[in-house]
Order: sequence, then structure tokens, then C-alpha cells
Amino acid sequence: MRFLRKTITWALILMAAVLLHYVLPRHDVARITGTEIIRMDFSAINRPFYAQSDSANVDLPQRDVRLINTVKKRTYLLGFIRSDREKVFVYRNEDTGWIWPPYFKFDSSDLQAEALANVSTAANVQWVEITRYGWRNRFFTIYPNAIAIKPIEGPEVRIIPWFNIFFFIGLGIAILFVRAMWRQFRERVIDPGVNDTRDAWDRVDAYADERRGAVSRWWRSWTGK
Repeated sequence: MRFLRKTITWALILMAAVLLHYVLPRHDVARITGTEIIRMDFSAINRPFYAQSDSANVDLPQRDVRLINTVKKRTYLLGFIRSDREKVFVYRNEDTGWIWPPYFKFDSSDLQAEALANVSTAANVQWVEITRYGWRNRFFTIYPNAIAIKPIEGPEVRIIPWFNIFFFIGLGIAILFVRAMWRQFRERVIDPGVNDTRDAWDRVDAYADERRGAVSRWWRSWTGK
């Protein structure tokens, strides 16, 4: 039972970590090399990783998807650590609307225009900060969704993920608060109930022993044994 409980606990922790890794925002330092629009057929595997179509449009199984092509600096740990190494990276640009995840993005058309306005060339190298969420998977054709684009002075600009910092601080406080409430609930409700149950069982067991003793004495009085 203890092994099963630990297995379920660690499975829930792993699922929560995967969910947070997908939905929490990350900040990439990149150079935009171009934009394009491709026609995509969604499969059962990659469809959950795409947001809805533009706000007020019907979401179809096949539609155009805006892409932003970049060369970005590698980052680790949700953007907390950034490397000097670069890699080619592609973002999608879709509205999230009022659904999950709660970024309430309705301006994908404007964001595509911002991307075009900040395209980097050999004669004019332009670095930008791209805020996004999601994963990039080439095998299943999954792209992270760009949320915002902001021009910056250069690749040496250090970006502090304040939202993630405050989120994890708040999450830690919430976990400690819930843990304290659970311990108080267990001490005030569960433990007394368990003790009352044990006391009642002890009384029943004592009564049963007493009755068995009375029956034994009656039997010896009749049999002499």
C-alpha cells in the first residue's frame, strides 16, 4: 500500500511538472529571419498542442498556421539559464482566446506584423525578445506559440523571468498553506475519529471476551470441567 501511494504521488508530481513546463512562459533572445504561412492537417497526436484559430473564426481540422522563423540563443530551466550557443527555431503564432492556456491572446495578426517589422538582415541585425509557451517537436510537427515580441539592444541583454519566479514562490507558499491546513484537519477530525473507532473496537472486543468468559463459566458449572 505504501509503495502504491508513493507511486501515485510521484506520478502526480511528474504530470504537474510536465504541465508547468508546457504552459509557463519563456523568454527567448532571437533574430527573426522570416515569416510564412503553411497549410496544416492536424492529427490526433499534435492537435491538443495547438490553440484555436483566430478569435471569432471557426476552428477547422485543416487551416493555415502562421510561423515565425528565427535563430535563437539556447535556454534552459524555463529561461533561467541562457547559453551563447544558437540554433534555428520556429514558432507558431495563434490566438489562445479565452481557453487554455490562459494567455488571452487575440492579436496574432498584429504579432505577425511585428515579426515582419523586426526581421533581421546581414546589414541590419535586429535582436528581439520572444515570449512564448509550449514545445518544439519536429517528429510530430509541434511548434511553441509566440505571445509577444519586443526589440532589444543585443544578445547580451539579460532577461529575468519575473513571472516564473513569483509563480514558483506563490506555488511554494500555497503548498505550505495547504499542507498546514491538512495537518490541522487531520489532527482535529481524522485522528480523533480514528482514536474513537479504536476505543469502540476495544470496548467491543472487551465485551466479547467478557461474554466468552461467562459462557465458559456456565459450561463448567454444568459439566464440571
